[in-house]
Amino acid sequence: MFETLFKLYHQKNTFHLFIISFIVFALLNTIENVIHYNIGKTSNTEFEFSNPTRNDWKKIIITMIIFALLQGFLTMYFY
Repeated sequence: MFETLFKLYHQKNTFHLFIISFIVFALLNTIENVIHYNIGKTSNTEFEFSNPTRNDWKKIIITMIIFALLQGFLTMYFY
């Protein structure tokens, strides 16, 4: 598996870098943002992990898409 990722990463075409960077950044930071959402929501009380509301999910996903696009483009540009 890692050999396949290594070969994919070192191709001459850089679009694959954009895709890999976008997906990794979006997934990891969405998880991080849900954790921060819960910390901020319960900052004055005991920590309680809960699922964000539908409206808050939209905000989290839109924010992550914007930053994942920037991450992907910057990774592709500076490669």
